[in-house]
Amino acid sequence: MEKTDGGDRETKYKRDSQIPAYFRSRFFVTIMLFLGMANAYVMRTNMSVAIVAMVNHTAIRGEDAGNETKSNCRRDGEFNWSYKLQGYILASFFYGYVLTQIPFGFLIKTYGAKHFLGWGMMINSIVAFFVPLSARNGGYIALCVVRFIQGLGEGPIVPCTHAMLAQWIPPDERSRSGAAVYAGAQFGTIVSMPLSGLLATYGFDGGWPSIFYVFGAVSTIWSVCFICFVAESPSVSKSITDAERKHIAETIWSNHPDQESGKTPFRGIFTSLPFWGILIAHCGHNYGYETLMTELPTYMAMVMSVELKANGILSALPYLAMWLMAMLFAFIADLLIRKDVSITITRKVMNSIGQYGPAVTLLAVGYFNTSLLITVILFTIGMGCNGAIYSGFKINHLDLSPRYAGLLIAITNCSANLVGVTAPMIAGHVINSDPSIANWRIVFLIASVVYIVSGTCYNLFASGKLRW
Repeated sequence: MEKTDGGDRETKYKRDSQIPAYFRSRFFVTIMLFLGMANAYVMRTNMSVAIVAMVNHTAIRGEDAGNETKSNCRRDGEFNWSYKLQGYILASFFYGYVLTQIPFGFLIKTYGAKHFLGWGMMINSIVAFFVPLSARNGGYIALCVVRFIQGLGEGPIVPCTHAMLAQWIPPDERSRSGAAVYAGAQFGTIVSMPLSGLLATYGFDGGWPSIFYVFGAVSTIWSVCFICFVAESPSVSKSITDAERKHIAETIWSNHPDQESGKTPFRGIFTSLPFWGILIAHCGHNYGYETLMTELPTYMAMVMSVELKANGILSALPYLAMWLMAMLFAFIADLLIRKDVSITITRKVMNSIGQYGPAVTLLAVGYFNTSLLITVILFTIGMGCNGAIYSGFKINHLDLSPRYAGLLIAITNCSANLVGVTAPMIAGHVINSDPSIANWRIVFLIASVVYIVSGTCYNLFASGKLRW
């Protein structure tokens, strides 16, 4: 068995046991980054539930089938938006999101990550208050513009989060800390979907607008706290102990190349097969994940006939499984690394679970549409397996280069979201003329194939060796 990947890089790291775990500054930073990721995904996913309450589904089904007119339809929402148009509305957020990925990947190398992350989320949060106004007064075009601006504000969160993890988290804690932080995405989805369903049913100003008012206020509060209380790195933190600062510096940078030429190794990055393995895996994951995240509430409502209030709760269960299993897989991954299993093997095993698992369950789910229980179980198992990706490709950038981790994930996350943005649009096109179970099977089949191909490419190319 392969035991080493880059010499001392894969040796076990001595822990700072003299510092109580719950008083470590890096624990506080991890918690704040977790809450930031949760807020980001709340702001990203709440539209998926809100749009179910916003749209007059009876009218658009009548329009598509040509069997009834709008005047005879029961109005169950304010807007007559086709499934295709809903796909574009859901995708508009991601157009803004991808535009800011790579620019901030460059900027954080010079200016740091903290303020880009904090102020970007502040923009995202404040603009959320304008979602109801834009939809009601400007229609779908104005709504798309507002969601686009929200995406611009949220763009810095992943590269900035990765850059801060690279500064704060020792190598033998990366799987757990990385999984804890990025599992905030599932926690945010778990919170967003059921609460959005409840707010859409019982909230003020007609129900669905309260989704954006409530979550916008919560996210604004987090942004203020993050900007005021989180330090850019251990070297500038005023609350960290000297022992913890020394431990972090020694474990992260002692085996890292000393040269700091100021020149980014683009040629090395773009000719590196391990980097391409991460990029392909990231793209495949985002396509499958965005298919589920944006379309699951619609599938539950249209195919499984789940009422709005229960829809949010049932749609959140798979993300609860993903959140919990991400923690378990991360613990196992760090344990394997401490037992001298190579980082390369550990990342590949975890990533295989994380991408092949959802592929299998998605293939199966379209054939159990008569059973709500089996459908929910399959979605939950698939997303639970998907939690392993946080100990697979998602944290692999830090293995290749702590120094350029923010830039590396900016490139892969931008590419992945360009792929992911097509998921709701493709799904919308497939089901637009006929939202039947046969067409939903096509949607899930496409996502399954993408998962399998991208996971296989990762297994062929990935590595845990230090590169730059």
